Amino acid sequence: MGLPSSAPSSTAFPATPYKPRYDKWPYNTSDFRRQDENDDGIFYRQPRLVTHIDDAAIARLTSYYDTVLPKKGKILDMCTSWKSFYPSSTKTAVQNGDVEVFGVGLNAEEMALNGLFQGEKRWMVMDLNKPPHDPRAGWPKEELKFDAITCVVSIDYLNHPLDVCKNLLYGANEGATIHLAISNRCFPNKIVRRWMMLGEQGRLEFVGDYLHFSGWKDVEIVDLCARDERGQRITDDHGTITSPSAAGRLMGHLDPLWVVRARKDATK
Repeated sequence: MGLPSSAPSSTAFPATPYKPRYDKWPYNTSDFRRQDENDDGIFYRQPRLVTHIDDAAIARLTSYYDTVLPKKGKILDMCTSWKSFYPSSTKTAVQNGDVEVFGVGLNAEEMALNGLFQGEKRWMVMDLNKPPHDPRAGWPKEELKFDAITCVVSIDYLNHPLDVCKNLLYGANEGATIHLAISNRCFPNKIVRRWMMLGEQGRLEFVGDYLHFSGWKDVEIVDLCARDERGQRITDDHGTITSPSAAGRLMGHLDPLWVVRARKDATK
């Protein structure tokens, strides 16, 4: 049994169709309350030039992005920082002018260091937990439609996720895709209440509900957890290594990672 590949093929990432469990939006305001309701701009005022998932998870996410991000068009990285983990193919497309990457986040110093944003007009400091909960609000909306949207381990901080996802749908081109990466790392004082009550699989379904009830189609849950050379999972949902062979050569933990994704169809 081999070590997990740092750049596995797309076949290593199995996708499971999301199955709606409710006929209508089942959540209320209390589900999205947080332990710390102080202004998010204060909490994120100091730059954090760190990555919030381990290097192995970053490599898997980058490999996944290489199979799904468009080679032409506009991409939004929501809740972004100083790194977006996009593949070299996307970086080359940006340099060639084929792809434009836009970003919204809460720390200007972090975003200014992200080389994917070609100039200050490509990124905005924006608190999506405040009205209008619209990531496009900082730009002329009639000029900006996205072909792909990404968000890395941050969807769990949004206290109006349905509004945000509806606005993202409205601001997407036909056929555009959204990719919400999820792990188990977080600032617990800023996470919404219901998230902390759920296990890993429940959280994935929770985010699936965001996309389903906001009108996105073809919602799927993609498993990006660490695998061996045969494509077999080597960790549990918490990231603990369960493979005896891998455990002897690794540190005992690899951050778990999933993507909840969907597509905009021609009717929305």
